[in-house]
Amino acid sequence: MEALAVRLSGLDPYVDGAMRIVAFYDTLMRRRVDLPALGRASAALAECVVGLRLHGTGRVVRVAPDGRPAPALPAPASTTVPITLDEEEIGTVWLERPGPAGPLDELLLDRLALAAAGVVERYGPARTTMADPALVELAISADADEADRARALRLLGFAAGVPVRVLAVRSPLPLDRVGTLVCPAGPVKAALVGDVGVVLATALDPARLPADARAGIGAAGGPDRSWRQARAALRFTGPREPVVHYADLGALALLAELPEEAVRDNPDVAAIARLAADPHDLETLDAYCATGSLRRAAEILHLHHSSVSRRLEHIGRSLGMDLTAPGGPLRARLALTAWRLLADAPSPTA
Repeated sequence: MEALAVRLSGLDPYVDGAMRIVAFYDTLMRRRVDLPALGRASAALAECVVGLRLHGTGRVVRVAPDGRPAPALPAPASTTVPITLDEEEIGTVWLERPGPAGPLDELLLDRLALAAAGVVERYGPARTTMADPALVELAISADADEADRARALRLLGFAAGVPVRVLAVRSPLPLDRVGTLVCPAGPVKAALVGDVGVVLATALDPARLPADARAGIGAAGGPDRSWRQARAALRFTGPREPVVHYADLGALALLAELPEEAVRDNPDVAAIARLAADPHDLETLDAYCATGSLRRAAEILHLHHSSVSRRLEHIGRSLGMDLTAPGGPLRARLALTAWRLLADAPSPTA
């Protein structure tokens, strides 16, 4: 950017150059240019390749200084700045300048990011992923009447009559990024309801969820019903099964409908709660219930099958049940699942 600073220089090359960059982008914004035009103007000003990417759609604009599309093989970014809208990061802009960054590069990108956010807000549908939690709660509430629900969905950017699916998620990744990952192309909205992230979308790709996330997925249809299913499915997730589709639960979903007090007072569930004081015993029982096989459980635990057999004998005595009997593993699995559901019982607002 040294050449730019000299070209725009007055008494103070940096200050004069900075002021001219600000005025340059103010003019572009008044002219209501689109993203390609914004990229072309920026590349000419910066005298290097300029790039712009929107997270939600995956759209990328890369322009060379002559106004033509940049070569397919990008150079490393010399300077990068996020595009933010409504306090959400919706994309990135960058310069591909050979050699070190110039003194005005960051300012240029700051103004480019502001202008790009303005373009997206003006022309882009469903501008951001994060939504007003009150609207999301109205859309998924079982108590809302259909007219209010339809209005909430319309305000969230969903077309009338299009089935909306709901995902209930817990993830260390920001919720807006989770939303754009699982629905990179279609309308998607997200909000935190209670302690659970809610993602509404017309289509979901669970395979794109981050590895450390846990998610329950409801079926397509009414968002209120899909939310209840997704919230229930989330309760069945665990380290071995971080993503659960409600439709795959079958009769197991009935466990989520049982009164908490009845589950807590069940002798088998109470025995599992006591067993949980020893994580190794709990892990052994979980592996055995998940596989139904002593040898396969030993493979998962990286132990000899004789060691797992001895552990299961001890666990069976602690639980007061014979885990080798025909109904033993099923009984233990039901108790283990019911105990886990207690730990993730939804609050009244969720």
